[in-house]
Amino acid sequence: MSLPMQNRAMPTSSPVTAPTRVDQPEAGTVITPDRPWVVIVWNDPINLMSYVTFVFQKLFGYSREKATKLMLDVHHKGKAVVSSGPRERAELDVFRLHEHGLWATMEHDQ
Repeated sequence: MSLPMQNRAMPTSSPVTAPTRVDQPEAGTVITPDRPWVVIVWNDPINLMSYVTFVFQKLFGYSREKATKLMLDVHHKGKAVVSSGPRERAELDVFRLHEHGLWATMEHDQ
C-alpha cells in the first residue's frame, strides 16, 4: 500500500552550518615577509676545485663560468653564497651539498 504524496518524507539536503565569526587583523598589525635564507659553502682541505665546480653545476644548474667563480670564492675567500630563497629550499640545498661531501651552512640574508 502506498502513502499519499503529502505524507511521504521528502529527501533532505545536507545540514546547514551556522555562520562562524572570523576575527579581522587589527589595523595596526604589520606583517613582515620572511627574510630569504642564504646557503654558504665553506672551504675545506679535502675536495678538489674541479669537483666543487662540478657539484655547483650539477645541483644548481650553474654554467661552468658561474660555478668556477663560486668555487674560486670558496677557495680564496673561504666561503661563497651559492643559493638563496625560502627556508625549506635552503635546508634542501644544504642537505644536498652535504650528500656531495661539501661543508655548507645556511643563515638569514643580511
